[in-house]
Formats: sequence, C-alpha cells, structure tokens
Amino acid sequence: MSLFDAQEEARRRQAQPLAARMRPAKLNEFVGQEHFLGPGKLLRRLLEADRLGSVIFYGPPGTGKTTLARLLAVESRSRFRQLSAVTSGVKELREVLVDARDELSASGQKTLLFIDEIHRFNKAQQDVLLPDVEEGVAILVGATTENPFFTINSALVSRSRVFQFEPLSSAQIKTLIHRALADRERGLGGHDVRMDDDALEFLAETSDGDARRALSALEIGVLSSDKSPIRFTRQLAEESVQRKAIQYDRQGDAHYDSISALIKSIRGSDPDAALYWLARMLEAGEDVRFLARRLVILASEDVGNADPAALSLAVAASQACELVGLPECQLNLAQAVTYLACAPKSNASTIGIGEARQDVREGRLLPVPIHLRDKHYAGAKRLGHGEGYQYAHNSPDAIAAQDYLGVERQYYRPVDRGFEQELASRLEVIRARLREVKRPSDSPKPTDPT
Repeated sequence: MSLFDAQEEARRRQAQPLAARMRPAKLNEFVGQEHFLGPGKLLRRLLEADRLGSVIFYGPPGTGKTTLARLLAVESRSRFRQLSAVTSGVKELREVLVDARDELSASGQKTLLFIDEIHRFNKAQQDVLLPDVEEGVAILVGATTENPFFTINSALVSRSRVFQFEPLSSAQIKTLIHRALADRERGLGGHDVRMDDDALEFLAETSDGDARRALSALEIGVLSSDKSPIRFTRQLAEESVQRKAIQYDRQGDAHYDSISALIKSIRGSDPDAALYWLARMLEAGEDVRFLARRLVILASEDVGNADPAALSLAVAASQACELVGLPECQLNLAQAVTYLACAPKSNASTIGIGEARQDVREGRLLPVPIHLRDKHYAGAKRLGHGEGYQYAHNSPDAIAAQDYLGVERQYYRPVDRGFEQELASRLEVIRARLREVKRPSDSPKPTDPT
C-alpha cells in the first residue's frame, strides 16, 4: 500500500463512527454470544474443524452479527462479500455467486457471502441461493432481526445453521466502553475522559444490550465536550443517549415473545415483570383490545375459581379500555395486570375442560341418562324420559343423590389455594352424596360416534 493509499484509508477510518472503528480484528476480541461462540460451543467447534457451512444470524441490532460475519471470513480464510437485501436484487446476487464459483475453480478459495436483512429478499430471490449453498460454492451468512423460521424459506433454513444472538449484558457493554476509551488508534484514547461510575452504569443499562447504541452515545458525549479533561457525568450520558426505537412487529416475533412474557409473568405472580412487559407492548403501539382480551382469557385460564373476582375485574378493564382509550386506559390495564399477578392461581377449570373435551374427541361418548333427558314434548313420557329425576331444590341442602353422567369421572380437581380451598371442601361433600347412587356399570360402552 502506497503512502497516498494509507492516507486515504486513514481518512475513511476517521470518518467512520466509533462503533465501526472499534470492530474487533480478531475473533478473540469479540464480546458476547458465548452460548454458541465460547470454548467448546457449536460455532467455535465448526471453525476449529474447518467445517463452517452456511449460517443464519438472528437477533436484535447491535449484537455483533455483521462483525462476526467479517471475523468468520478471516477465520475460514474466505473472501468477504457483502450485500444488503434492501438494495440488492437477483442480478447482483447472481453476479456475486458466479464470481464465487469462478474464484473457487481458479484458486480454491471460498467466498463468504454476507447478506444483511436477508428476510427482505422475497421467495424467488432466496431460491437463487439454494444451489450454490447446497454445493458449498459460497458460505452464506444471512443476518436478520426477524425470526428466520417465520420469514425465510424453509428450504434455505434447512440448509443452514441458525444462531440466535442475545442482547449484550451490562458487563459486556462496559467492557466495550472501557476498550473504546483506552484505544488511541481506533477509539477515544486520545481524549482525556474521566467517566463517572453512574454515567457508565447508565450507558450500559440504557443501551438495552445494543453495543452500537452505547458506543454512539459515548462518542457524542466526548466529541460534544470542549473541556479537557472531559468529565463524563450522568447528565452528559443522558443528553447523549437518544430514545431507542422499539423493534416490534404486531405480526412478528417480538409481538408473540412479548405477550408470552407478559402472560407468563402474571401466571408466575410477578407484578413488576408483568408491568414492564405491559409497558413494553404499549410503548411499541400494541393494540389495547388484544391486551385486554388476553387478560380476560388469563383470568379464567390461570386464576379461575381461586379468585372468582379476577374474571369480573378483567372484563371490567376490557370494557374500560373501550370507554376511555389510550393513554388513560393504560391505568385500567395496569390495575388488571397487577391484580391478576397477585391473585391466587388455579388452572383446575382449564385442565378439567381439556380432559372432558379429550374424552369426547377420542370417542368416549356417554349416553344422556334416561332421567336427565328432555320430557317436554309429546311422546317423551312413553319413552321414559325424565322418569325418576329428582329436583335438587327439594333436597334440604339442594344436593340430590342422583347420577348426572352415567360413569364415575372427575374432571374438576380444585387446588388448595384461594377460594378454591372452600370449593374443594364443599365438593368433597357433594361428591360423597353423589356416590350414594348405585350405577348399573361404572364403565359402560361408549356409544357409536357414527
């Protein structure tokens, strides 16, 4: 490289944002994703065995997908070629693949083709990749923020290994910030920066696991300060951080993962986690009707008769959302969420209806006992319908000792929590009375479903 070329390269590097300049040059400098890149983990083993094939990197922005793709090219001694599915089409894709095939034939060197936002390619564009991926002409590394099992052709997914990137931890973000402050060549080591502990903590926490966001805020704070040494305070950190756009698609992965987290937090009786996931969905613009419907379902599914008032409260919150709308109905939803989270839990009704329907589906169909059949039509008496029926209210405790099913079945098993404790005690008395009835057979043959 000539002196002129070196100067041009230096200027280009200087113009890059801090996050781009601080990209690691070696794999051992990469921070995060130890669950598949750590010692003995799958991706590391593939590299060490020189068996790297096509992969799909799936995860939120700023977690290192592009950076790791470049490092994989270095580790596998492959040429690195990059395309964006947003700006490239079939023509550009075919050109890169033809070039990769020619290079492999001429020199034996493989090409690592990195396609950013690969989910933006339509089915026809994705199908173009299949032959060369299958033959190993190019090592495909596709990056996506969307769940590949929803957005990428199953044929392409089946020929690739999927690695899910997780947001970086606060400790990992701090490591990257310290590294940037110390590096004089690529980072901010040329500036005398005194970072306050609470400012560092704030940057690490508010970056939400996004290294790019943390380093961008750091660079803005340092370069916008005209004093030396630079006192990087909590206030400066807050002024340097921009509000992050929430990655959310009502039809996609984030939608289903978020509602799953909300429901499971309520079911697990954690009102604080439940409020966070509710806030996350509201901030992302989730439909409040959808949230209200899910809370009404949960009130019966997970709280049930342990607290019968839960269903009334959830229904009231749903009606209130229709009445007042946003932003005020967030208060109704928050009340419902916290009440449901703190309520005693029972899924006995849920299990009971599931078991009963399973019996019906599997053909265990029981005839309606004669004494329970309708007798309000001409000819019913001649058939014996309703004969022997005991009107429950004529009994002192309104429990008539008669058979209502024809066999011994127990679908409803109350739990020992909340109001269901009382129901369980009452049900024990009821069932003892019902068992006084002598049945002709405890296991009659099911009726022919046809």
